Amino acid sequence: MEPAAIHQRLLERFEGAIREYQGAVAQPFAVLEPSRLPELSRFLRDDRELRFDSLMCLSGVDTTKELGVVYHLFSYPLGHKFTLKVFLPREAPEVPSVSGIWPTANWHERECYDLFGIVFTGHPDLRRILLPEDWEGYPLRKDYVVQEYYHGIRVPK
Repeated sequence: MEPAAIHQRLLERFEGAIREYQGAVAQPFAVLEPSRLPELSRFLRDDRELRFDSLMCLSGVDTTKELGVVYHLFSYPLGHKFTLKVFLPREAPEVPSVSGIWPTANWHERECYDLFGIVFTGHPDLRRILLPEDWEGYPLRKDYVVQEYYHGIRVPK
C-alpha cells in the first residue's frame, strides 16, 4: 500500500490523531498526537491491509525547540513501509511505550531514554542501557554539557 493510502486510512479511523503528513519526501511520514500513539500503533500492526509487524527502528531527535521520537515501520507480509513521528516538550518529554505492541521497542526506548531523557510511560523496565545509572544528563541533547569528572576520572570532551 502506498504511503498516501496508509495516511488516508489513519485519517478516517483516528480523527484528530494526525497533526501533519509529509508525502512528497523520500520517507513519507505522519506526525501524531503523542497520547494516541498506542491505539494507532496497535491498529497499524493488527489491520489486515496494513500488518506493520516490524518496528525497524526507533530514534530520538532533538530539534532544539522540542524532542521527538521517530518510528520506522515495515510490513513483512505486504512489503510496505511507513514512518511515524511524535514531538514532545523539552521540559517533560513523555510518550506512551509501544514495547507491548512491538517487543523490539523495549531496547530502543531504553536507549532513547538514556541518551535523550525521553520517558516512555508504561515501559516494563525503563532504565539506562548504555550509560551508568548515576550519569548526569542526556548526551544526545543539543544543550548537553559534558561533566568534567565522573567518579574522580576526567571525562574527555
